[in-house]
Amino acid sequence: MIRKEQLLQDVVIKFAGDSGDGMQLTGTQFTNNTALLGIDLATFPDFPAEIRAPQGTLPGVSGYQLRFSSDRVFTPGDECDVLVAMNAAALKANLKGLKKGGKIIANTDGFDTKNLRLANYPDGVNPLDDGSLGNYEVIRMDVTKMTREALKEITMGTKEKDRAKNMFVLGFLYWMYNRDMDNTIQFLKDKFGKKPEILDSNVKALQAGYNFGDTTETFTTRYKVEKARMDAGEYRSIMGNQAVAYGLIAASQKSGLSLFLGSYPITPASDILHELSRHKSFGVKTFQAEDEIAGITSAIGAAYGGALGVTTTSGPGMALKAEAMGLAVMLEIPLLIVDVQRGGPSTGLPTKTEQSDLLQAYYGRNGECPMPIVSASTPSDCFGAVYEAVRIAVQHMTPVIFLSDGYIANGAEPWRFPKSDDLPSITVKFKTELGHGEEKFQPYLRDEKLVRPWAIPGVPGLEHRIGGLEKQNNTGNVSYDPENHQLMVKIRQEKVDKIADHIPEQTLDSGPETGKILVLGWGSTYGAIKSAVAEMQQQGYAVSHAHLRYVRPFPRNLGTILKNFEQVLIPEINNGQLIKIIRDQYFVDAKGYNKIMGVPITKTELVMKLQEMLGRVN
Repeated sequence: MIRKEQLLQDVVIKFAGDSGDGMQLTGTQFTNNTALLGIDLATFPDFPAEIRAPQGTLPGVSGYQLRFSSDRVFTPGDECDVLVAMNAAALKANLKGLKKGGKIIANTDGFDTKNLRLANYPDGVNPLDDGSLGNYEVIRMDVTKMTREALKEITMGTKEKDRAKNMFVLGFLYWMYNRDMDNTIQFLKDKFGKKPEILDSNVKALQAGYNFGDTTETFTTRYKVEKARMDAGEYRSIMGNQAVAYGLIAASQKSGLSLFLGSYPITPASDILHELSRHKSFGVKTFQAEDEIAGITSAIGAAYGGALGVTTTSGPGMALKAEAMGLAVMLEIPLLIVDVQRGGPSTGLPTKTEQSDLLQAYYGRNGECPMPIVSASTPSDCFGAVYEAVRIAVQHMTPVIFLSDGYIANGAEPWRFPKSDDLPSITVKFKTELGHGEEKFQPYLRDEKLVRPWAIPGVPGLEHRIGGLEKQNNTGNVSYDPENHQLMVKIRQEKVDKIADHIPEQTLDSGPETGKILVLGWGSTYGAIKSAVAEMQQQGYAVSHAHLRYVRPFPRNLGTILKNFEQVLIPEINNGQLIKIIRDQYFVDAKGYNKIMGVPITKTELVMKLQEMLGRVN
């Protein structure tokens, strides 16, 4: 049989099925395989909040979207070229995101009467048979039957054999996109090496899926995406939470401080705790506390003792940590609070993304309680951003909030990792003795940056008291004096403001320095903004893009940049939070584009908004 090979530039695949169908694992393996080939990629995992979501139902659908391209990509794609639907609910939940003419790989066993009913299709209606999918190319495969057939000689129960269905699909896709299976086989050996029957079943299912594509006459075309043109260097695929963990380890090593993480597990931040717990060889200490408050207070204790104190959480957890965050501000002690944002309020949408904690980070504590805020823009950017957050914390003696979100935390992309020698230094100065003319240690005596000294308990002559009550200037004694309280409030605010003198000025990511529209973003909107602005620039429009890493304080020149444009657009995955702060501080009549659906903003949406602002669309 003659087969042809078609060269593609860009492909978006969505794997979708029950939360027990292994779609996250399938997507991750295809991602790793893609990264090894040097193809640029971006991913978007999307899974239910429940550990055992109701099988066959729309709320139980788990998905993993992957975009890979021979060009640079910055988003996981607006629409899919291929949808893998393991059951009827997976098809129904994701069909709207499939391009017209796109491929549907449908597991026919997942479209029986029971599955159709659970997916809320009317009685007697099967989308595979009623002609409603006429705009798509439907590839029907009884994955369940073929997986069982491939494993018929293995003495496992039917339920256990069916767990290998995802490997059959993965093998077929490896065949379709002209891939080698070796890296996945090695992964399976590493994971199931001590469970030979499980290993054998997964490998056989993987190979059966590949052979199905190779031997069936239905498929006459295979596809290939060439290696992307990327800057020279060593790359690996990395997820946002992994990058945070590695950034913290790097900051610990460069500063000479031992790393202590006090944390309570919470979606979607828990993987930082899991990852750091694997790296005891770097002197990392991880403590899974009994609650959020114990997590942060243990980190405060570690910082007081001279360690790099870190606590990780999401929005609900940061609310519980608020009082202890105020304590850290009063103590003026270095501490890092990592907030991986999710949909709220309350428990909200635990596995869906949102940028809705910015105002909480700015104002969500009692009293005047200013804290610097640093934000990451992409999964790989988490490394450099959290590294910088640590530098600010230890060099300015202040707790710092680091903002990520579920989209960044669970997404993956290629990362050109740096060498240790290329990382900026993080200089830490402990006070070890009384200064010239200093008769008694004064823990709140400040330098030119308004930074107080960091003295480790137990150093002779440097005994001092810390606590949550207001401090007397210089001495650190408890003070209820009205004038002193006002002075200390002003000093703590000015100390945070002065950090602007020690961070880079804001630059434009792309576009002219003056023009029609500046799109100002922060966090995970980066990829969509960059892609949309690039499209508008290609059409000849004076549209520029600036993206914030330093959210508090802002870079010194941000106000000047904003006033260089006729209009400012601020897209956010919230109901409008950065825009309130920008309007307040710079008196700029910025316009917002807000999406609060638990999913990222797309490039297409922003292009339409920019066209509207330029007068091209009614």
